[in-house]
This record gives sequence, C-alpha cells and structure tokens, in this order.
Amino acid sequence: MSVPDHLFSVRNNFYLGAYQAAINSSDLRGLSLEDAVERDCIIYRSYIAQGKLKLVIDEIDDSAPTPLQAVKLLALYLSGPQHKESAISSLQEWLNDSVTGNNLVLRLTAGTIYMHEQDYNEALKHTNLGGTMELLALNVQLYLKMHRSDHAEKQLRVMQQIDEDHTLTQLANAWLNLAVGGSKIQEAFLIYQDFAERYQETCMTLNGKAICYMHMGQFAEAEPLLLEAMNKDANDAETLANLVVCGLHLGKPSSRYLSQLKVSHAEHVLIKRMTAAEENFDRALQVVG
Repeated sequence: MSVPDHLFSVRNNFYLGAYQAAINSSDLRGLSLEDAVERDCIIYRSYIAQGKLKLVIDEIDDSAPTPLQAVKLLALYLSGPQHKESAISSLQEWLNDSVTGNNLVLRLTAGTIYMHEQDYNEALKHTNLGGTMELLALNVQLYLKMHRSDHAEKQLRVMQQIDEDHTLTQLANAWLNLAVGGSKIQEAFLIYQDFAERYQETCMTLNGKAICYMHMGQFAEAEPLLLEAMNKDANDAETLANLVVCGLHLGKPSSRYLSQLKVSHAEHVLIKRMTAAEENFDRALQVVG
C-alpha cells in the first residue's frame, strides 16, 4: 500500500510559483519530524520567492536543523551584495563539514547560489549526484544555461524514469523544449497550459506561455498574458523583464517596466546586460571623442 504524500499540495504549489497558496496550505497535523522540516523549508523558500528575506532570516534561529539553516543562508545571500561573501564562505564551510556536507537541501542551496553567481561548474559539483527531483531539475537548468541541451536531455530522461508525470519533470521538459525551439515550442506551451487548467494560473505559468508566444514571434499574444501576471505580482522580475522585451518588439514604451526592474531587481541578467552595453557604448564614445 502506498504511503500518502502529505506534502504534495504544498510542494506542488511551490513548484508552480503559487507561493501564497503553498504557505496557506501548510497547516498540516501529524507530520513526522522529517516531513515537518521539509514543510518548513518549502514555506520559508516561498517567503524568499516573495522577497520576504528578513522574515526568513529573523525566524530561523541557530538551533534549527541543517536544511532550514541552508534556506536561511540563501535568504542572507539574496539580501544584498554586502552579504554575498559571508554567505558563500559559510556555505563552503558547511559543504566541507562531514556532518552537514551531504545534506540534500544544503546541496540544492549551493547549486542555487552558484547558479546566481553564474559559476555553473561549481554548482554542478554539488548537484550532479542528484538525490531529489529538485536537484535533477536544477541540473537541467544549469546545463541549459551552459547551452548544453544534450546533457540537460540526459537529466530529463533520468527524471522521466523516476516519475514522468511529476510536476518538475514536466517543467524541465518545457524548459528543454523552449531551449531546443522549433516545433518543440508548441509542446512547451501545452505543458504550461495543462498546469494552468489542472491547478491555478500563476506568474510562472503565464510567463511560460508568454515566452512560448515570444519565441514564435507572436508578441501581441504574449502581452496580455504578461499583464495578467503583473496583476498577480506587480514586482515579479521575470514578468517585468518579459514586458520590456515584448514592448520593444511591439514598439510600445517599456521604460516604466525597465525602471521598476532596475530598482527592485538590480542583479537581474537583463539589467546587467544593459548596464554592460551602456558602459561599452560610453567607452566607445570616449575613444571616438
């Protein structure tokens, strides 16, 4: 007889970007200690996704189990450039410790932090052994960022062998389809559409469908989906970035979205690229001058 998965709803909401729903559905009774720790990790990671970093840092104390300490470390890392160095230093210390080094949540945190640092090889050192569906899904993301869709596909096959219908397997399939492009874009769209119909529409599913339209050059179809995502979360980084790109292709003003992205998400890749382009342009002007 299969054991009921008490955390399915909490976990699934988190994977699909329904962070408040994950938090609201977390009041579960009779959980084992292990399940309670996993539940708390998901809840605090949902708060991190909502940008409530101080809440996470304040609530997780030094006596908390290693998985929760790892989540707190992620919140510290994301809380500002001034905390990055100390967070990475603590992370390395815990990874080198024989007691905590192999903790799955700590390895997931290491992969996430090094992905933010764009040090994909270092990230893979901690994630490539897998151990959870989240670690395998993170491997897919890392390989796609390295433009190695062949390796990403191998990781996806491992996930499909474990559970083809798992939400993360389906999401990883959509990411790979978007990276491959062509006829695969329509398959990615159907995955996001299926999630929206089965569960609830979130910023993640709306952005997923919008990106599919953008890949197909259908920016007019993408825009209303992105505006709907803005209604759900006016500060979501991916929505703002996609609205900037969409606006440029439609010939519509997008400076407001760009300004908001700069203020709220200064580390976003779009802002970093634009800043670098502006600096290169200024340098070129000085040479010409």
